[in-house]
Amino acid sequence: MFADEDGRRAVRWARRSVERALAAPPLAADGADDAAALPPVFAERRGTFVTWKRHPSGELRGCIGFPRPVLPLGRAIAEAAVAAATEDPRFRPIRAADLGSLTVDVSVLTPPEPIARPGPTEVVVGRDGLIVEGRGTSGLLLPQVAVEERWDSLTFLAATCEKAGLPSGAWRDPTIRVLRFGADVFRERTPGGDVERESLAVSPSAGRRPPRS
Repeated sequence: MFADEDGRRAVRWARRSVERALAAPPLAADGADDAAALPPVFAERRGTFVTWKRHPSGELRGCIGFPRPVLPLGRAIAEAAVAAATEDPRFRPIRAADLGSLTVDVSVLTPPEPIARPGPTEVVVGRDGLIVEGRGTSGLLLPQVAVEERWDSLTFLAATCEKAGLPSGAWRDPTIRVLRFGADVFRERTPGGDVERESLAVSPSAGRRPPRS
């Protein structure tokens, strides 16, 4: 489990990275803000996602990350934070003036592991995030998505397939790879404010299926 204090550092580091990138002119990292000054855990290679949300509505404003441990965590958080703010194709780029009305979440991931026999009994809502890969495409949903949407395991599998642009039942195809991962999630309560660990406890109403357009 990722320590709470390190989770607070991760969130503050994500915000500082974007503040520097959006400054005019952009500011270089130095001194205490340099990733090298972070605790040793931030030098470990870890997957991570950074999510920006409008406050207080919680509406998504950008989310990008590294599913696999390809970079030291400090660098991965900084790069994901800036990319989520400026490169998410679903949204216009965030500007420096927007940061005061946005909160940031950081998810620190465990390495993805393949599910040998995918199915709803192998997926635990509130514990697992999912990746679906195959047919030249892939899709990922973080574990908190299933909790927020009150999905059951079957719906979560279907939604991840759809995120990959595949039919909802593609997870049953033996040529499709399904992987699961865990996450420690930390979020700001208010823009630039206190940071807390996000609970991934499953709601008693879990099982609702998403509306279809």
